[in-house]
Amino acid sequence: MSRKRNLHISRAVIPSFFTILNMFSGFMSILSSANKDYLSAAWLIVLAAIFDSLDGMMARLTKSSSEFGVELDSLSDLVSFGVAPSFMVYQLGLRSLGPLGTLSSAMIMVFGGLRLARFNVQLVGFDKSFFKGLPIPSSAITISSFVLLFYDSSLGMLNQNAAPFLPVLAVALSLLMVSTVRYDTIPKLSKKGLRAHPLKFLVFLVGLVIAIVTLGKALFWLFLLYIVGGLIRWVIEHIRAIVTPHKREEEEDVELSSFDI
Repeated sequence: MSRKRNLHISRAVIPSFFTILNMFSGFMSILSSANKDYLSAAWLIVLAAIFDSLDGMMARLTKSSSEFGVELDSLSDLVSFGVAPSFMVYQLGLRSLGPLGTLSSAMIMVFGGLRLARFNVQLVGFDKSFFKGLPIPSSAITISSFVLLFYDSSLGMLNQNAAPFLPVLAVALSLLMVSTVRYDTIPKLSKKGLRAHPLKFLVFLVGLVIAIVTLGKALFWLFLLYIVGGLIRWVIEHIRAIVTPHKREEEEDVELSSFDI
């Protein structure tokens, strides 16, 4: 029994190591924002997201998924994808808006924490085919990619045309995190995952190639497409939900009238 227990502990260390790297990347991003190195801060959040995906992958490979891992992952995510992007957008321009800017930037952290808490409470098993609400890493990468795309390092500020959209983006992403809009998960990199979701896997692969080829410049547009796609599906689902009851009532009326005859 002791050998098996020691083996389990050694396996659990592997995904936890990547989770800690995720948290450390978030901390380094905060330091970079404090030093007004916003490009590095944005890239460090992207790096944290890579470590975040790797810890889940390693947990599945080593079969060491646990409640401890889930809690540690949530704490790391709050640092890297909640505190780090909140502080970055505050430093980058929202602090000039006074209390309104402070509130807007803090929403990313606060609503991200609520999103993580809701996820942990509703978690059943460790594999999900979709998320309820925009995942907090997706929100953070959207903000980071916005900075990478529109930040002018020579001027030390965002592009003047893009700057007004920063508070709007911060508030919109915050609200989406605590919404009921469904978003697809990243497909599992396995034969089973490929067979189950071939189209999703292909879309993810194409998006990854585009992001690499453009050196991250296309990341913002790819995540914007992901976000808008989820919203469009949510609207279609609600329209169907409204239309379907009327159809059922009509079918019930037909059945009743035929029965009376």
